[in-house]
Amino acid sequence: MKKYNIQLFAAIIALAITSCKDQQAAQNAAPPPIPVAVAEAQNADAVYYDQYQGTVVSTNNVELRSAVTGFITGIFFKEGDIVQKGKTLYEIDRRKYQAAYAQANAQLISAQANLTKAQKDIDRYNMLLKNDAVARQTVDQATANYEMSKSQVEVAKAAIESAKTDLSYSLITAPVTGRIGISQVRLGSQVTPGSTLLNTVSSENPIAVDVVVNEQDINRFYELQRKVTDSTFRLQLSDGTVYHKSGRILAVDRGVNNLTGTIKVRVEFSNPDGLLKDGMSCVLKVLNNDSGNRLQIPYKAVSEQMGEFFVFVSHDTTASQQKVTLGPRIGSNIVVMNGIKAGDKVITDGFQKLRDGGKITLGGPGAADAAGQAKPQAK
Repeated sequence: MKKYNIQLFAAIIALAITSCKDQQAAQNAAPPPIPVAVAEAQNADAVYYDQYQGTVVSTNNVELRSAVTGFITGIFFKEGDIVQKGKTLYEIDRRKYQAAYAQANAQLISAQANLTKAQKDIDRYNMLLKNDAVARQTVDQATANYEMSKSQVEVAKAAIESAKTDLSYSLITAPVTGRIGISQVRLGSQVTPGSTLLNTVSSENPIAVDVVVNEQDINRFYELQRKVTDSTFRLQLSDGTVYHKSGRILAVDRGVNNLTGTIKVRVEFSNPDGLLKDGMSCVLKVLNNDSGNRLQIPYKAVSEQMGEFFVFVSHDTTASQQKVTLGPRIGSNIVVMNGIKAGDKVITDGFQKLRDGGKITLGGPGAADAAGQAKPQAK
């Protein structure tokens, strides 16, 4: 019985040793290859834009204020309409100014009559003086009266111009062609010179967009001011639609704001349909200087580690991890500035479990979809 137990124990020990060796052999065996999907890195047209938050501004925004006092007696426009330069918009009670103009004209006639009389007097006294029939003092007095009458005529003419100007100011006309807003006064409202805002007229075609850019971009915009194409500027409205008119730089501000380190740039757009309105928010897209034929890969092939970007490149049955420098995203693709080359096959699916140098097998889930991920796209 004792001999039997010893044999049984020995058999158990041998079985345990064999099992441990099998487990160790299994652990030392290479892991199976990971199924992956790949896409080829391709050179493709990459057209992309830098974005700047902008505000639509009128190139000519004029506030209408009266230069004379009085009550509004006429309004001759429809609010929100386009008004032509010179069109009469408001009338201020003109009766006082018409009377002042008539009075100034009458004073001129009176002054001219006095001048005529003074001229005749001096002519008569000069003739008498030749015959010693009048005192020199009388002649001098007539000459002084004549000069005074001449000055009174000039005063009367100036008064006419002043009265005429005030009369013209009683009619408020459009200083520019543009869209007029909602009137701030109504019939019968009293206006005060220089302070009462009547309305605002804004020119709409062309119209401009103001953006604020960093001072590091100043030279870039100066260059764009000298050389621009139809595709340099694009405008995206607040509802996401794209405005299909080309723009050009109208002006770069005179200096940099020393508090923010930024400068204002104004870009002009054609606006024949009046779609752009003063004060609208928009996004100005400026063609990036690096646009062109660039290497692209599917964006989903990129992984990030500690602020750096990597992709796995397939080498038949193994994969190597490559650090890459990325450009802008173009749709579902992304531009790669360096790190890989055209023709490299980057792994798009299955790389989550991969390590550098790991074994792979092609044909994982999503392989069929990955084949077309690096086709040329534009943003």
